[in-house]
Amino acid sequence: MKIFCIGRNYAEHAHELNNAVPTKPLVFMKPDTALLQGDKPFFYPEFTKDLHYEGELVIRISKVGKHIEPQFAHKYYDQIAFGIDFTARDLQDDLKKKGQPWEIAKAFDQSAVLSPFVSLEGKTLNNIGFQMHLNGAVVQDGNSSDMIFDFDTIVSYVSQFFTLKVGDLIYTGTPAGVGPIKIGDCLEGYLEDTKMLTCDVK
Repeated sequence: MKIFCIGRNYAEHAHELNNAVPTKPLVFMKPDTALLQGDKPFFYPEFTKDLHYEGELVIRISKVGKHIEPQFAHKYYDQIAFGIDFTARDLQDDLKKKGQPWEIAKAFDQSAVLSPFVSLEGKTLNNIGFQMHLNGAVVQDGNSSDMIFDFDTIVSYVSQFFTLKVGDLIYTGTPAGVGPIKIGDCLEGYLEDTKMLTCDVK
């Protein structure tokens, strides 16, 4: 099982971090040890002092595919979930300044929180709302309609480089409103009007 992540897929998020808006999907990966499921708590790692949440829509690959054409991409995923891409922002900023890879800031253990999946049947793919709540307050309010690259474009693009297999996950990017967390915080992820996950920071 592979975990793909798409960076800077919402223009307002790119702007809030002073990043250029990409012309192609920005792809990075996390190992399976990054997964945190079942509403288990997240333990704040000792190697960062500036850890940020990033709430995202996550799609699950349901069919093996390679070099998938965009018009057929919708046949290769069938479920969606809410996910959190935790980012050690201080490490990431330092590595970016040096022009170095930033996996250690993104792919560490428990950095990919994931809710249960629900079927996409009956959902309008370009109009799926989601929210991140921090200690009861809405901090991110996103919609798939605001993605720079939609689900089909992402699946097609990623499949040009990697064979997609059943069970692979794609975190599709975060909207504006990312921010830091601290020990004692409680994060909640909503898909449309349904609470999908709770993540307590320990």
